[in-house]
Amino acid sequence: MEGWVLVVSMTSGNAEDTGGIRPFLARFFNRVSPLFLLCVALPTVSALVYFGFIASDVYVSESRYIVRTQGRQAPSGLASLLVGMDSGNLSGNAGSALAEYALSRDAMNALNARNKLVEIYSRPEIDTFSRLSPMDSGTTREDLHRFFTKHVAIEQDSSTSITKLVVRAYRPEDARWVNEQLLQLGENLVNRLNQRSQEDLVRFARREVEEAKEGARLATLTLANYRNQNALIDPEKQAGVSLQMISKLQDEMILTRTQLMQMRVFTPKNPQIPVLQTRIRTLENEIKGELMKVAGNRGSLAAKTAEYTRLALEVEYSEKLLATAMVSLQNADNDARRQQAYVERIVQPNLSDEATEPRRLRSIFSVFVLGLVSWGVLTMLLSAMREHKL
Repeated sequence: MEGWVLVVSMTSGNAEDTGGIRPFLARFFNRVSPLFLLCVALPTVSALVYFGFIASDVYVSESRYIVRTQGRQAPSGLASLLVGMDSGNLSGNAGSALAEYALSRDAMNALNARNKLVEIYSRPEIDTFSRLSPMDSGTTREDLHRFFTKHVAIEQDSSTSITKLVVRAYRPEDARWVNEQLLQLGENLVNRLNQRSQEDLVRFARREVEEAKEGARLATLTLANYRNQNALIDPEKQAGVSLQMISKLQDEMILTRTQLMQMRVFTPKNPQIPVLQTRIRTLENEIKGELMKVAGNRGSLAAKTAEYTRLALEVEYSEKLLATAMVSLQNADNDARRQQAYVERIVQPNLSDEATEPRRLRSIFSVFVLGLVSWGVLTMLLSAMREHKL
């Protein structure tokens, strides 16, 4: 606090001590602590000179937008696995991508076509400390990008999904031009994302349909080959026919046996008895043969039914899969005709009618306060060091 005492004693000196400007300055610098001059006076005077007479006016252009999506039907199958996972969050993804793109080198290069961005931030009315040096004077792309990101800001509100784009420049029309161009570039980016998502969705759905068609064709061909190799159309229907034939043969055999029994009782020497016996044996053989066709060996219908049923189920499954793929393709085509995400401007880029930055008085006062804090801390440290030595 020694410096404050010196300043107060200097300002309350007698009139006889102020005989001229040079003695006054000599007494001032003799009484004021050099540390106070270095930490407080010099930075404050420099800030006063810079912000009061040198710093250029900064104009700010703001705009607000939101990325909206239209309702979509959820795809199925391969399309749902590859593109369906991000469909519900397309708005958030597109908004984040747009915010990242606005501060990217790609956006900077697009704005700097024909050195437009360099021209905006290298105008002659901009002060030396704020001006961007022309590219032919040694400024690299990295320097331009660092300068660009200092003058463009993105503020996202997660609760409302509204994004604010803030651009600073040294002419109001320049700030609005950069803001407008960034919004246009962002809309083009969202349109490209839309197109890529739509193309992927339709391509995957068509691939799914082609795969389903091929699966259905192979399943049908396999079933047809099995029918040709085993000489059957439908085992269940053919077994039903065989069972009907067996039932008829059994009825006929019962009738023949009844006739044979009657002849043996009433006409034991009837010459038709051997005929009926032969007929019974023939019917038994035919019944046994029909039963063998239905079940009993590897070539029977029962043995063939298991493989036939498996092949028939594969055909049915492939047909249902094809129908589902066709529905998915139709939904994908419908979605492709609609824009999935788009940028809706809530507030257009404004043309500022007065400079809002730099905040000169606040900046000068901030430098003064920081200088006082630094001076006070260093004074205490030096005092502690002197006491420690003593």
